[in-house]
Amino acid sequence: MKKLFNIILVAVAMVGCGTAPTTMPTVTGEPFPDTDGNHINAHGGGIISHDGTYYWYGEHRGDGTPGAGQEGVMCYSSKDLHNWDNRGIVLATSDEEGSPLEKGGIIERPKVVYNPATGKFVMWFHHELKGRGYGAAQAGVAVADNPLGPFTLLHTGRVNPGVYPVNFAEDNKGKVWSDTLQWWTPEWYKAIDEGMFTVRDLDGGQMARDMTLYVDDDGTAYHIYSSEDNLTLQIAELDSTYTRHTGKYIRIFPGGHNEAPALFKHDGSYWMIASGCTGWEPNEARLMRADSIMGEWTRLPNPCRGEGADKTFGGQSTYVMDLNGELTFMADKWNPKNLADSRHLWLPVRFDKDGIPYITMEELPAE
Repeated sequence: MKKLFNIILVAVAMVGCGTAPTTMPTVTGEPFPDTDGNHINAHGGGIISHDGTYYWYGEHRGDGTPGAGQEGVMCYSSKDLHNWDNRGIVLATSDEEGSPLEKGGIIERPKVVYNPATGKFVMWFHHELKGRGYGAAQAGVAVADNPLGPFTLLHTGRVNPGVYPVNFAEDNKGKVWSDTLQWWTPEWYKAIDEGMFTVRDLDGGQMARDMTLYVDDDGTAYHIYSSEDNLTLQIAELDSTYTRHTGKYIRIFPGGHNEAPALFKHDGSYWMIASGCTGWEPNEARLMRADSIMGEWTRLPNPCRGEGADKTFGGQSTYVMDLNGELTFMADKWNPKNLADSRHLWLPVRFDKDGIPYITMEELPAE
């Protein structure tokens, strides 16, 4: 007898001898209540595990009323990944005029990793300043001594100022392109590919919008973000504290219009799922692969399969949760009229006979 997909529990991992298995639930866009019965208001985020507890960080998207602003980064905790306790705001916006985190700015895509060498929990996020829309395009960094914070802001700004990517052609360093190039023309795309916007932003630092973090098997951490007016992804190595860049970074898929990156590793390959740039509207997911996180990266077909695959089942990637090698694709089904009520999409990542990851909403066979 088959069970419907939305009640199948996937990603089984034993958490201790004689204990019940911890599983990732499948979530398909229905309300996802916390233990108080309220829909979980944590968007664009991700989950970490620490000392037997899971912590889910995400954007607090107001109270659902028109014009309600963000209050900061929310955290929920769980022992089983099904029942989530609201632990409140762990990085708060400020009422202080001129504060980098002054209310009215934007905090998106918060991701947290633990650094065992420093004992710190490190949060990175896409940060926009009050009154500037999406023009600042900065990355913010905050740290805490425990997963519930409060997190303290260290710095916010553009990234890797004065440094060229390691895969940037020597001939294009310092090159000057015509200021009469028309957007979206072949000549313009050629200039983007060569690094016109990289050079434009060199002195002040590269733009950093939609982002994620990834810690590799050797403990090296990476900041992956949409840059160059959301036209190009960049992957930047972090230092041993996970709070600064080392200056080593690459550009991938210039002119590809990729955002919302979610990176994972499977059988020695690095994989990334991203989306196109269509605002709050869903689009077809993109799949990328590399043998090394610093490239070369190749583009593969849409990883989603079945009905709704052309719109990523209404969602946009935010994170891939690895639970003992079982992977779950996490996405947001955005509701631009009420961002607090944006729904969650959690689907298992499966692999075909060629080892290519895919995601589907189809029924699973009976266990």
